[in-house]
Amino acid sequence: MANIKFSFLYRDAGNYKTYGEIVFANPDGLHPDVIKSLLLLACNPDGCFDPRLWGLPNIRTQPYDPELDHDWYEFEMVAYTSEPNSEERTMAEFLKVIAANPLRSPF
Repeated sequence: MANIKFSFLYRDAGNYKTYGEIVFANPDGLHPDVIKSLLLLACNPDGCFDPRLWGLPNIRTQPYDPELDHDWYEFEMVAYTSEPNSEERTMAEFLKVIAANPLRSPF
């Protein structure tokens, strides 16, 4: 069964973008469309989420200005991949973490 690549980005106040991706094992055979729907349900209407609630790493590369910047990441995409997993959690386990940590949106 193909692994799942989850791609996201951080966009700071100056519109500088830092991209991140994590590859999850997918032994349950979840389809990317189903995963995308579940992820977007957990995001705010703009497709943003709090990476700390989801247990994702910090990908910011620019200095953080708390008066201008924020902590939110943007969902980009999920897709099948043949790349090896880069995360210990499976995709199903990751989705359980998201379900247990509802979004607390500042918007």
